[in-house]
Amino acid sequence: MGGNSSFTERLGVRTIINARARLSRLGGSIMAPGVWEAMQDAGRAYLDMGELHGRAGERIAELTRNEAAYVTSGSAAGLVLTTAACITGTDPAKMNRLPHIDGLKNEIIIHRFQRNHYDINIRQTGAQLVEIGNHRTTHPWELEEAFGERTAAVMYFPGRYLGANILSLEKVIEIAKGRNVPVIVDAAAQLPPAENFWAYSEMGADMVIFSGGKSLAGPQNTGLILGRKDLVAACRMMGSPNYAIGRPMKVGREDIAGLLAALEHYLNGGEQAQVAHCEKLTEFLLERISGIAGLSAHRRFPNELGQALPEVVAAIDEDAFGLTREEFIRRLWEGDPRVEVGPDGDRGFYLSPDPLQEKEAEILIERIKEALSAK
Repeated sequence: MGGNSSFTERLGVRTIINARARLSRLGGSIMAPGVWEAMQDAGRAYLDMGELHGRAGERIAELTRNEAAYVTSGSAAGLVLTTAACITGTDPAKMNRLPHIDGLKNEIIIHRFQRNHYDINIRQTGAQLVEIGNHRTTHPWELEEAFGERTAAVMYFPGRYLGANILSLEKVIEIAKGRNVPVIVDAAAQLPPAENFWAYSEMGADMVIFSGGKSLAGPQNTGLILGRKDLVAACRMMGSPNYAIGRPMKVGREDIAGLLAALEHYLNGGEQAQVAHCEKLTEFLLERISGIAGLSAHRRFPNELGQALPEVVAAIDEDAFGLTREEFIRRLWEGDPRVEVGPDGDRGFYLSPDPLQEKEAEILIERIKEALSAK
């Protein structure tokens, strides 16, 4: 291993042209300008982590127009802490009981349509999920009937988990407020627009969760909890460095500094740069994909994650290529350079320009042509 080789080369780890999404399993995001510098600066000295969390939370709350804010170790950790906060409030004795919560309010209401693989992060607090509706529709009376003496909160997932016939967030908040039950919104991927930082709270949501390592382009292992001061205070009481259910969900001083820098960048032109980047590359990709015989392509907006960003969706003529969509995606992944695209429908795939670097766009097109023509 030569002294001038990169970190990934020394480990034998291949880099990826990411044309799918800013996903945790692909490393989150390429960090925004100023983030790495802020992390290095914070790492040069010892700090009181409680004080740092408090001051950073105040600054983030100010920037996002919320009562309070707390930096978490990712949005999945945010699900744990927000759920726990609704169960215990700021009572240390109740916090100490988690996840053994017999006798406490431990029921979280959720649309059956919105059940997903992050359920485990809600349930690891000891909470039980109470489903409403079905995969076709949900009625207001079903939410009304789901409330009981042990209801702790209502969980809501916007974006890709929205169905045409489920209750709107506005209706959920209206009904929950009538029962004095908090509403948690997992908006991890719902940027842009930046207005979502305050829109959900202004709508009446009690706590809102965002990822720090996706559109914000901060450290991958960060997230944000925004909302009501008392509930955010409970999240902070249960988070590291305190000894409670959130102790393993540690956020370092470098991470907090990096996330704050990423947020400031996003609110000061970063969002506009992200949208412009996506528009430019969508136009480029659509033109080049449409020129490949056997592929049909169109622009999709919003994207697969429900973000206000465009992307390109293409369908493969499997008979013309003698190639299935699955084999095509496998060839992209196993080729050089390695490429990740997203499956769409039965025969299609999509290309998201959001994680794609401009210098990679032409290489991506060539790799697609290679994968289609390989025998």
